[in-house]
Amino acid sequence: MAKRWWYRLVVVLLMLWVLSEVGEGQMSRARPQRPKKKKNPEDEEIPVPQEINIDINQMLGKWYLLNMASKCSHLLTHGHNAEATTVTLDLTTFGKEQKLSVKTTTRHNHQCWEIHQHYDFTSNSGFFTLKGNNPKNDIKVTILDTDYISYAILVYEVQMSKVRKTTMKLFARSVERLHEPTLLKFETTAATRNFGLAYMFPFPTYSYCDTVDEEHIINCIPTC
Repeated sequence: MAKRWWYRLVVVLLMLWVLSEVGEGQMSRARPQRPKKKKNPEDEEIPVPQEINIDINQMLGKWYLLNMASKCSHLLTHGHNAEATTVTLDLTTFGKEQKLSVKTTTRHNHQCWEIHQHYDFTSNSGFFTLKGNNPKNDIKVTILDTDYISYAILVYEVQMSKVRKTTMKLFARSVERLHEPTLLKFETTAATRNFGLAYMFPFPTYSYCDTVDEEHIINCIPTC
């Protein structure tokens, strides 16, 4: 029973942090000379620069999650219950490879939890891979924009079946010095991916977790 409860909690936390399920559409009968189906904007990748010059050392340290743009069905239903969340980045060596260590701290049912993950570096600066339990579930992570000292915009993309799911997140170094232009920049960037205000989910900027006991750490290394 305890293991089943633990598994359900892992699923809930990871759904908040990454993506949610994909609804299956009904298959239609093939027809002769059927017009070509228009591409769903959600199936297209977010346009990103060919090169993003990211100094990963300047990205290290704690970031506060301020806002998320997503069409995740779980967030559409429960986004108003979002809890204060922080992410701490560090460099680590796993085996013989250098990885980006990611620790996500949040609350669930008034209890502080911490999720440990590793992002794999790629040949392109600013692009990472969060490995799933099989290659088809790998998540592409992009540091889309940052000034290192105040804000960072990250994009998470995963191909699920024939649908590409995308989430954008706005992080800040401090919640005490928020600037309206930063929030506007995020909303404008999200709008290029058809994320209107209805798909924006602000996160609380209070009641953060300071410490997490060992029993409430979820180790997702190498995968969950």
